[in-house]
Amino acid sequence: MNSGPLRVAELFGPTFQGEGPSCGQRAAFVRLSGCPVRCAWCDEPQTWDWLSFDRRTESRLLSVSEVSGWADRITAELVVITGGEPLVHQRALVPLVGTLASAGRQIEIETSGTIAPSKSLVASTAVFNVSPKLASSRVPAARRIRPGALSAFAASSKAVFKFVACTPADLAEVADLEARFGLAPIWIMPEGITSEKVLNGMRDLADEVLRHGWHLTGRMQVLLWGDVRGR
Repeated sequence: MNSGPLRVAELFGPTFQGEGPSCGQRAAFVRLSGCPVRCAWCDEPQTWDWLSFDRRTESRLLSVSEVSGWADRITAELVVITGGEPLVHQRALVPLVGTLASAGRQIEIETSGTIAPSKSLVASTAVFNVSPKLASSRVPAARRIRPGALSAFAASSKAVFKFVACTPADLAEVADLEARFGLAPIWIMPEGITSEKVLNGMRDLADEVLRHGWHLTGRMQVLLWGDVRGR
């Protein structure tokens, strides 16, 4: 399959998956460029904000074999494909996931849930960490909530849903999306790029998260290293 190149922002690892159900697991990260959502508090704007960043400096075109060859040299069982929005590169993800799986790797794809996964990608071994954006992202609802895409992820049986919350008030919107689309399981994560903000956010959110029957996650990479790229 001639999938074309991937526009890669970063390749880094081994490190730890810092968020969600596999938090703490050793991982290699493939960060791809391009994102149609563009959140106000995005902590990786260099992957899409070409008015503020030079795309030629912040990304490079690599083939599937170059990316998988890099991953082969990293001693981590888990490979996390993140962004940006990885499903912008969906055609190339299917052969990449297949190659990584053949090498014995687990694969997680982190996505905003705005682009529906293809049947081929759902049939692959990848697990989707779907992070729909809430109103606090200051993104218009029509751009951040795509009913068809969310329904496809919910029906895939391969998705977990992770929401970035700025305050406990955001959780009412999460509950509404849970009811509308049958989203489960749900993880709540505080917004923040400092350890103080992440910890305070977890404390503020914890009781309401428990009341809803959801899971709580921090951002371990921020707690360990702060706002440092490539960790």
